[in-house]
Amino acid sequence: MATLAQIADSFFKPPVRDLVPYEPGKPVEEVQRELGLDRVVKLASNEGPFGPFPEAIEALAAAAPELNRYPDGGGYRLRTALAERHGVRFEEVALGAGADGVVDALAQISVEPGDEIVCGWPSFPSYVIAATKLGGVARTIPLVDGRYDLDAMLDAVTDRTKLVFVCHPNNPTGTMNSRAELDGYFERVPAHVVTVLDQAYFEYVDDSDYADGIEDYVKAGRRAIVLRTFSKIFGLAGLRLGYAVVHESLTPHLHAVQEPFNVNSAALSAGSASLERAGLLTERRELARRCRELLRDRLAAGGLEPLPSDANFVLVPLEGGDDVAVFERLARRGLLVRPGSEFGLPGHVRVTVGPAELMERAASELIEATRER
Repeated sequence: MATLAQIADSFFKPPVRDLVPYEPGKPVEEVQRELGLDRVVKLASNEGPFGPFPEAIEALAAAAPELNRYPDGGGYRLRTALAERHGVRFEEVALGAGADGVVDALAQISVEPGDEIVCGWPSFPSYVIAATKLGGVARTIPLVDGRYDLDAMLDAVTDRTKLVFVCHPNNPTGTMNSRAELDGYFERVPAHVVTVLDQAYFEYVDDSDYADGIEDYVKAGRRAIVLRTFSKIFGLAGLRLGYAVVHESLTPHLHAVQEPFNVNSAALSAGSASLERAGLLTERRELARRCRELLRDRLAAGGLEPLPSDANFVLVPLEGGDDVAVFERLARRGLLVRPGSEFGLPGHVRVTVGPAELMERAASELIEATRER
């Protein structure tokens, strides 16, 4: 085998050289091969377990003969549909390769070396990665009872703060801040700061106290950007499709720093078709709620107390247990969960919500795995 030339550390920019990459976890097929299992169920990545809508699959099939063509770089059809859905202008919708594709573009257009972003922690790692690789400083504020501490985050804002990220509900905890807390935050946040309200799990929430960032803040004239995604309840995680509702002054700058055709044809087609069946989201939300509560109840009966969650996953404290060891025991049983050590929460595991029968099994296996020594 040929020997490739090594690149010296001095080649890399210091922010990149020291950056810890996001670790997505091993593919199911690789875990099956390593452990000699016939079937492995993945409950580690917060994916929607119910798959794309049939209309999205049909749209993918219809688009396949045209894959020799570049996609619509402006995402005209999908942006038009999203603008109509949210009651905003076409120019106020920006697309990205996943919501974190928009996060990356937001950092590119705003963060210079020494500039700061603020977010709660542990939370979605893309906020930190996007700023740090540009030489920015990420000020991460510890959660309180698993929730964003908005007062402490405001205290951390300085003259160099460009972006504040609020993950709502938060990943990996599943918790959210109340409408009153967010209202108070927006009353106090300095005028030079842009707040990014990440509502990737928006469609799963049925709490009347949950704020709709688009309606309550963007349309109210706050300096806010709201992120949404097709990766979760729409079941299109594999196509990487997200979007933001923003002031129209930001949109051309976001597009300028994104790669040309950064959203592919399949994603555009499936996203547009999915919106045509958005009425079915209520059914999926209710099913996810019932299965989430089933999982929580079964775990509580076995001595484990998950954090309250408004998303499609639960975070489970192991009461001093070794989350990596529990992860490995579950993997040998054919279940993949996410060990909390990977995102700054040792002694916890995160479990994605799925069908009821699977939740019964997941609860039983997790309880047993915590008791093994």
